[in-house]
Amino acid sequence: MDIKLQCENAVKELIEVAKLKKGDILVVGCSTSEVVGSKIGTNSNPDTAGEIFDGIFSVLKKKGIHLAVQCCEHLNRAIVTERDALPFAEPVNVVPQKKAGGSLATVAYSKFKNPIVVEEIKANAGMDIGDTFIGMHLKKVAVPVRLSVKQIGEAHLTCARVRPKFIGGIRAIYNEELL
Repeated sequence: MDIKLQCENAVKELIEVAKLKKGDILVVGCSTSEVVGSKIGTNSNPDTAGEIFDGIFSVLKKKGIHLAVQCCEHLNRAIVTERDALPFAEPVNVVPQKKAGGSLATVAYSKFKNPIVVEEIKANAGMDIGDTFIGMHLKKVAVPVRLSVKQIGEAHLTCARVRPKFIGGIRAIYNEELL
């Protein structure tokens, strides 16, 4: 199966399981090095990043869900997204590059109509392609999601959704639709 199709299938399944809706934000962290079978940070691949971006973004755009792409550790895992996703966010001044931000963030920055880079977000769900650690950009409480798609290329795929915190203890009643 090709990488773009793997991404499309994974994001469609995650949208359903996470119950994402228009206006929500999905954060994606990705090591294209891992996707092509190399060690993280050693073989950044813009062509592979393009396939991944196109596969994920095409599905999200149709649903009105915002894509946020995590940069690599060299940019402190900053986030690239469309300004519309975070209209009041304070931007940082950096343009992701292949070796400082990563290939997927670089592709996202070049393909978004009005890109913005921010230090952090709190997304509604996330895809971690190649063990890049996206947890810092998810709302509380993150819940693991097991998809039928386990890998993108050669990279391990981990996904999560979020749910509101439980408060109130034994007397509380919870809304089952928010679980």
